[in-house]
Amino acid sequence: MKQKYVFLFVFAILVVTGIAHEFWLSPKRFFYTKNDIAVIKFSVGEGFMGENWKGDKSRIIQLIHITPSGQAIDLKDSLSLSPGDSLKLFLSKEGTNMIYFNSTNSFISLDPKKFNAYLEEDGLQYIKAERKKYNEENKNSNEYYQRSVKTILQVGNTLTDACTKPTSLPLDIIPLKNPYQKTKDKKMPFLILFKGKPLANYVVKIWSKLNFTKVSVQELRTDSNGKILLPKIHGVMMVSTVYMERIVDDPKAQWQSYWSSCTFENK
Repeated sequence: MKQKYVFLFVFAILVVTGIAHEFWLSPKRFFYTKNDIAVIKFSVGEGFMGENWKGDKSRIIQLIHITPSGQAIDLKDSLSLSPGDSLKLFLSKEGTNMIYFNSTNSFISLDPKKFNAYLEEDGLQYIKAERKKYNEENKNSNEYYQRSVKTILQVGNTLTDACTKPTSLPLDIIPLKNPYQKTKDKKMPFLILFKGKPLANYVVKIWSKLNFTKVSVQELRTDSNGKILLPKIHGVMMVSTVYMERIVDDPKAQWQSYWSSCTFENK
């Protein structure tokens, strides 16, 4: 019941703000056999139950496949200029694969009520404090935002550790152990980095989805080293967070934000 309440609260705030922060890579499944083809959608929406993103190849800064051996393959040309195109990835080797994506900036302008609700919903209290300091609480907010997302797939039974390494994403959610490793531990360690530096005492959301219908969400805070311990919840999981910083001397926007997620499945 508590998790359901949290989900409804988050959904209500998203409706008020009129924006959906959640953006994730959504493969049709997370487990494959060698020589399968993974179909991966770019999903956006509310409550981890979104729809297909309408972006295209022109919106990509990075689209990278990290193979089980750790090789980085540029997949940008795998997408077309057709809005909402999906990624089709041939999985030629056994092991753990990671795909990550970084988008170009988009722009959004929000009135004070919606922007303050957005800051509250994503735990960006330091931005609220800064707006108060500079008497900006009742001013509209103009913001650039970009997405930094990844997904982790398992091919066969061989586990590899390339997915536990930092990437070139500006806001990076990193599993410190392979999420498909079978252990008796009831927690999974993750590290949150912004431009290579740990984010301490930072809000991170843990989403879980069972049978693609029932969604729950809870909030955790990173420790002083930027780490969190995720509960192992059966089903598709997403770890998400948002980082924001002030822009100086830009004629259009005052803020730059980065919206990040990592998806995998816990059987």
